Formats: sequence, C-alpha cells, structure tokens
Amino acid sequence: MARILLAEDDPSVRAFVVSALTMKGHEVVAEEDGGLAAETADAEGGRFDLLLSDIKMPVMDGIALALHVGALYPDVTILLMTGFADQRERAHGLDALIYDVITKPFTLADLLAKVDDALAGKPVEVVSLGRRELGE
Repeated sequence: MARILLAEDDPSVRAFVVSALTMKGHEVVAEEDGGLAAETADAEGGRFDLLLSDIKMPVMDGIALALHVGALYPDVTILLMTGFADQRERAHGLDALIYDVITKPFTLADLLAKVDDALAGKPVEVVSLGRRELGE
C-alpha cells in the first residue's frame, strides 16, 4: 500500500485519519503541524506517496507545506483538508500542485475514496452547481 505523511493539528481528527488509513493497509507518519511535517518530509527525502494535510494549522499551514513539498518532491501527491470555506478558496490557486481539497467533516468512506482516487491519479470529478440542484 501507500506511504502517507499526515499533517493535522486536531488530535481527534489525526487519530481518526491515522486509524482509517492504517486499517486500509497504508503506512502513515503523522505530525501535529506543518512545520514538523516539512521536517519529516525532508528527513525522509520525500519518500512518501501522498501528503494529506489540513490547511489551517499553527507553525506552518497546509498551503505553505504543500508549496514546500511540491517544490522539493514533485512526485508526492498532495491532498488537502479543511473545515473552513475561506481556506478552501486559498487552495484553488494551487491547482497544478495539489490533487484536491476534501471538506471537513468527512465520513470514513469519503476519506478513503478520496485517498484512493488521489493515489490512483484518478481525475477529480467536478460537479457543477446546476447538476447538483437537479439531483444528478
């Protein structure tokens, strides 16, 4: 399975994500902020398949972490998470760098499906507002 670097400052969310990904067979290295995750990425020479990071964190936020990892380790797929709409908008300028942004709260199934899609390089499905309103 995949080797995943997780950066999440909320201990309960971090534990949930680690548990979910580990049960799926992935190796997860979890850090509590972006600064520690950047140090881990550097110490490991970027040997991760996926960076899964919250956007809003102390020390170094997920955007800065994504820029750091993306610049030094372009083969690492980057998936961001956020519970804040304004933070999600900040990530849209990084379309060429990140795979997608998953919105919190998410279900176990949503998380695992998005991680699987990111690791497989599956194109992100964009659902238009018009289709969503029609229930399609």
